Amino acid sequence: MARKIIAGNWKMNVHPAAGVDLIKEIATYCENTELKGVEVVIAPSFLELAETAQWVADKKMSVAAQNCSEHNLGAFTGEVNADMIQSTGAELVLIGHSERRQFFGDTNSVINQKLKQALRVGLFPILCVGETLEQRQGNQHETTVLQQLEEALAGFEMHELENLTIAYEPVWAIGTGETASPEQAQTMHNFIRVSLGKMYNASLADETSILYGGSVNPKNANDLFGQEDIDGGLIGGASLKFESFSELISIGVSVLA
Repeated sequence: MARKIIAGNWKMNVHPAAGVDLIKEIATYCENTELKGVEVVIAPSFLELAETAQWVADKKMSVAAQNCSEHNLGAFTGEVNADMIQSTGAELVLIGHSERRQFFGDTNSVINQKLKQALRVGLFPILCVGETLEQRQGNQHETTVLQQLEEALAGFEMHELENLTIAYEPVWAIGTGETASPEQAQTMHNFIRVSLGKMYNASLADETSILYGGSVNPKNANDLFGQEDIDGGLIGGASLKFESFSELISIGVSVLA
């Protein structure tokens, strides 16, 4: 059975001082809440990784980096490699987020190399896939996502992907206030799971967590998390405030557990 996960991606938001306060609130909430097997993950900025990892230790939470370099070492000014991330105490890393694809040139080939680096040091990758509005309207959403999966996972053996999580993020719903309907989200999550089964086998497909990302909030989370193939959420804006993120954790525990 796939793990159930509520993950918050802060992106380039939250000043470090405010981030510490927010982490303390969330960590305390998780420490005092019966999560029933639902995993809570926070992805702060690189500046906050180490301090966040210290605060969440033993508090039923995990920390993710928002990106990692496809390179190991070398003259790559401004980059952060997987070893550096692992040394902070972070356990996971987001790879292939649509904003990385759109603004920073992360092709499927680059994402494949980033996955290799993350797995090399034992980080748990959250691979992000999803289509643009143009691709959705052109009925190319399944073709697009399948290509992203196949090229990102090219060359990996099944045993290497046992700790892989996938986040389906329709690009047209990220930060726009628009959300895929529960039926649209379920259809794509099922497509991803079936595709993984064809690429590897049904066991890996069944055990891979597939999260929905795209303007998830307390108003729509219940319907989204209630879908058969949705194993949680990768939360953007609603993870930036304790009230909304803690409510999403509560909904996740109620619906997913």
